[in-house]
Amino acid sequence: MAYMIHLKSFSEKRGNLTVIEKEIPFKIKRIFYIYSVDESVRGGHRHKTTEQAAICIHGSCIVSNNDGKKKEDFILDHPSKCLILETKDWHTMHHFTPDAVLLVLASTQFDPADYIYEEYPS
Repeated sequence: MAYMIHLKSFSEKRGNLTVIEKEIPFKIKRIFYIYSVDESVRGGHRHKTTEQAAICIHGSCIVSNNDGKKKEDFILDHPSKCLILETKDWHTMHHFTPDAVLLVLASTQFDPADYIYEEYPS
Protein backbone atom coordinates (compact mmCIF):
# COMPACT_ATOMS: atom_id res chain seq x y z
CA MET A 1 0.00 0.00 0.00
CA ALA A 2 1.15 3.51 -0.72
CA TYR A 3 2.46 5.39 2.29
CA MET A 4 3.61 8.88 3.16
CA ILE A 5 7.05 9.80 4.44
CA HIS A 6 8.18 13.22 5.59
CA LEU A 7 11.38 14.59 4.15
CA LYS A 8 13.76 16.47 6.42
CA SER A 9 13.45 20.21 5.95
CA PHE A 10 15.59 22.99 7.31
CA SER A 11 14.22 26.52 7.57
CA GLU A 12 16.02 29.76 8.24
CA LYS A 13 15.65 33.42 7.27
CA ARG A 14 17.37 32.80 3.91
CA GLY A 15 14.81 30.14 2.93
CA ASN A 16 14.08 26.45 3.17
CA LEU A 17 16.01 23.34 2.21
CA THR A 18 14.42 19.89 1.93
CA VAL A 19 16.64 16.82 1.69
CA ILE A 20 15.79 13.71 -0.31
CA GLU A 21 19.13 11.99 0.25
CA LYS A 22 18.79 8.55 1.92
CA GLU A 23 15.04 9.00 2.42
CA ILE A 24 13.75 7.16 -0.67
CA PRO A 25 13.54 3.36 -0.14
CA PHE A 26 14.89 2.50 -3.61
CA LYS A 27 17.66 3.46 -5.99
CA ILE A 28 16.50 6.31 -8.25
CA LYS A 29 16.84 5.59 -11.97
CA ARG A 30 14.42 8.15 -13.44
CA ILE A 31 13.24 11.63 -12.47
CA PHE A 32 10.39 13.55 -14.09
CA TYR A 33 7.89 16.23 -13.16
CA ILE A 34 4.32 17.05 -14.12
CA TYR A 35 3.09 20.65 -14.27
CA SER A 36 0.60 23.00 -15.97
CA VAL A 37 -2.09 20.34 -15.58
CA ASP A 38 -5.61 21.42 -16.47
CA GLU A 39 -8.59 19.62 -14.92
CA SER A 40 -7.38 16.32 -16.35
CA VAL A 41 -6.70 13.18 -14.35
CA ARG A 42 -3.16 11.88 -14.76
CA GLY A 43 -1.82 8.40 -14.10
CA GLY A 44 -4.42 5.65 -14.20
CA HIS A 45 -1.97 2.77 -13.93
CA ARG A 46 0.31 0.70 -11.74
CA HIS A 47 3.60 -0.98 -12.55
CA LYS A 48 5.02 -4.48 -12.80
CA THR A 49 8.42 -3.51 -11.35
CA THR A 50 8.64 0.27 -10.86
CA GLU A 51 8.35 1.89 -7.45
CA GLN A 52 7.83 5.66 -7.30
CA ALA A 53 8.12 8.57 -4.90
CA ALA A 54 5.85 11.57 -5.56
CA ILE A 55 6.53 15.03 -4.12
CA CYS A 56 4.45 18.09 -4.97
CA ILE A 57 7.27 20.63 -4.78
CA HIS A 58 4.93 23.54 -5.53
CA GLY A 59 1.16 23.88 -5.18
CA SER A 60 -0.85 20.77 -4.42
CA CYS A 61 -2.59 17.75 -5.88
CA ILE A 62 -4.38 14.60 -4.76
CA VAL A 63 -3.15 11.07 -5.45
CA SER A 64 -5.89 8.43 -5.30
CA ASN A 65 -4.54 4.95 -4.70
CA ASN A 66 -5.99 1.45 -4.96
CA ASP A 67 -3.81 -1.53 -4.01
CA GLY A 68 -6.53 -4.09 -4.73
CA LYS A 69 -7.62 -4.22 -1.09
CA LYS A 70 -7.92 -0.59 -0.01
CA LYS A 71 -8.62 2.74 -1.69
CA GLU A 72 -7.11 5.87 -0.19
CA ASP A 73 -6.55 9.51 -1.14
CA PHE A 74 -3.31 11.30 -0.30
CA ILE A 75 -3.04 15.09 -0.36
CA LEU A 76 0.36 16.34 -1.44
CA ASP A 77 0.40 19.97 -0.38
CA HIS A 78 3.88 20.58 1.01
CA PRO A 79 7.33 19.87 -0.44
CA SER A 80 8.29 17.82 2.63
CA LYS A 81 5.49 15.30 1.99
CA CYS A 82 6.59 12.33 -0.10
CA LEU A 83 4.22 9.57 -1.22
CA ILE A 84 5.82 6.18 -1.83
CA LEU A 85 3.95 4.14 -4.45
CA GLU A 86 4.69 0.43 -4.60
CA THR A 87 4.23 -1.74 -7.69
CA LYS A 88 0.76 -2.92 -6.61
CA ASP A 89 -0.51 0.68 -6.27
CA TRP A 90 -2.88 1.63 -9.10
CA HIS A 91 -3.02 5.42 -8.86
CA THR A 92 -4.34 8.61 -10.38
CA MET A 93 -3.27 12.19 -9.77
CA HIS A 94 -5.89 14.94 -9.91
CA HIS A 95 -7.10 18.26 -8.53
CA PHE A 96 -3.81 19.95 -9.37
CA THR A 97 -3.66 23.59 -8.35
CA PRO A 98 -2.70 25.85 -11.29
CA ASP A 99 0.81 26.28 -9.84
CA ALA A 100 1.39 22.60 -8.98
CA VAL A 101 4.66 20.88 -9.86
CA LEU A 102 4.65 17.16 -9.07
CA LEU A 103 8.14 15.65 -8.94
CA VAL A 104 8.32 11.86 -9.40
CA LEU A 105 11.35 9.69 -8.62
CA ALA A 106 11.24 6.19 -10.12
CA SER A 107 13.18 3.00 -9.45
CA THR A 108 13.43 2.08 -13.15
CA GLN A 109 13.89 3.80 -16.45
CA PHE A 110 10.80 4.24 -18.64
CA ASP A 111 9.51 1.01 -20.16
CA PRO A 112 6.02 0.93 -21.74
CA ALA A 113 5.81 -2.82 -21.00
CA ASP A 114 6.00 -2.08 -17.24
CA TYR A 115 2.56 -0.38 -17.16
CA ILE A 116 -0.70 -2.05 -16.11
CA TYR A 117 -3.64 0.19 -17.01
CA GLU A 118 -6.55 -1.92 -15.79
CA GLU A 119 -7.78 -0.91 -12.35
CA TYR A 120 -8.51 -3.60 -9.79
CA PRO A 121 -12.12 -4.88 -9.93
CA SER A 122 -14.46 -3.23 -7.43
